[in-house]
Amino acid sequence: MPDFASLQDAFSAQRLFADKTWQTAPKAFPLSSAQLTEIEKIGDACHAFYRAQELLYQRSAQGKKILRNSDWTAPWIAEYLDRGKPQGLIAHGRHRAVKNQSPVVLRPDLLITEDGGFALTEMDSVPGGIGLTAFLNSLYAEENPALVGGTRQPDLFYQHLAALAPAAEENPLLAIVISDEAATYRPEFEWLAAQLRAQGLRVHCAHPADLMPLGPGIFIPVNGNPERVAVIYRFFELFDLGNVKGADAIFDAVEAGSVVLTPPMKAFQEEKINLALFHHPALDAFWRENLSSAQRATLQRVVPRSWIMEAVALPPIAVLHAPTVGGLPIREWTELANASQKERNLILKASGFHESAWGARSVVLGSDISREEWLAAIEDAIDPENETFYVLQDYHKPVRLTHDLFRDDGSTFAAAGRVRLCPYYFAQNNAVTLGAILATFCPADKKIIHGMKDAALLPCVAQD
Repeated sequence: MPDFASLQDAFSAQRLFADKTWQTAPKAFPLSSAQLTEIEKIGDACHAFYRAQELLYQRSAQGKKILRNSDWTAPWIAEYLDRGKPQGLIAHGRHRAVKNQSPVVLRPDLLITEDGGFALTEMDSVPGGIGLTAFLNSLYAEENPALVGGTRQPDLFYQHLAALAPAAEENPLLAIVISDEAATYRPEFEWLAAQLRAQGLRVHCAHPADLMPLGPGIFIPVNGNPERVAVIYRFFELFDLGNVKGADAIFDAVEAGSVVLTPPMKAFQEEKINLALFHHPALDAFWRENLSSAQRATLQRVVPRSWIMEAVALPPIAVLHAPTVGGLPIREWTELANASQKERNLILKASGFHESAWGARSVVLGSDISREEWLAAIEDAIDPENETFYVLQDYHKPVRLTHDLFRDDGSTFAAAGRVRLCPYYFAQNNAVTLGAILATFCPADKKIIHGMKDAALLPCVAQD
């Protein structure tokens, strides 16, 4: 097992997050073969879901029928997914140059729940932690031959990005573009790029201001000289495009086919309401047509029931597609304020394209606050002035587990905590490869799991 001193030395020498610290552990987090089998299935289902939601969005936007053997059209789907976005971004997401493109790196957030399964609370197509997880794996790999992914994550990252470059290009130049808003993650990407450059590969981190449009191409300075970029890995949120210098040049270059960018700038792929669309009863036939029975069954197991929140005036005989109160359907979202504490086991969060929609910034757990606070959160969520939709989701409580952690003096203790798993998948065509898995082990008294100084960040190991 890695000793305390060597871990502290490694983290002191290589800060993977700017101004962030976390707890450390002598051992990787164990996962059973059944859990790993399920995680493999989740990766395949997530990739298929991205492809299906693209089809759903494009058919809706173009006014085409949603089902093969039905004349039903659903323009409201595209209207929901386009809400609050600039017209230029919407047009780019529909451009033929990015048709059928999905993110190369997929990362769902999985909670290990009390029933022994997983709850998939979010799909992140612009995930942080790629370099951090690879770094952690490198620290624990020697003592853990069964470490999930071993040390291959940097190679998988490169191979899947380089595959997007024109076939004629040998050793294409790949640029990881990180905005000021995402600067916390710059150190981990710089580490990742350095690992790949050590193999003779041309991978560089860049700030948006470094991008130089010359002719139809995009260039970055390499050793003081401008060199043409073949593939850009985008690490900036689309709501922040107004602060990304050169964004228009990126749009133009991608649409001209002179550079490939991943994840593609498709705002509709980054909305949490897609999970609510998966549960929408009107779309059940669509998902049956466009997902295999195994993929659909996997998503049904792991995606909590989710609803899109919107203030609407209903006819007298109608009810909302929403949770029930006292076993009865509701007509207004504010009726959820009268729910029992058990019925308020619901998570409320912003959907996307907003600065509050990432991390845990907008997350509210209904059963963890007073009735008055819950009512205020609901009223805020359905405010017609909102720039983004809010999503309501069943809360599946993470199971309480124990894992040995280091104290500050290097001794160990059995800590109680709850776990979020972040598997990193690399997608190409119909193939999905699991790279590595980051476990966030939070103190047991924390209801909402996210990266924090009291949490431990760990790689995962297969346990028989």
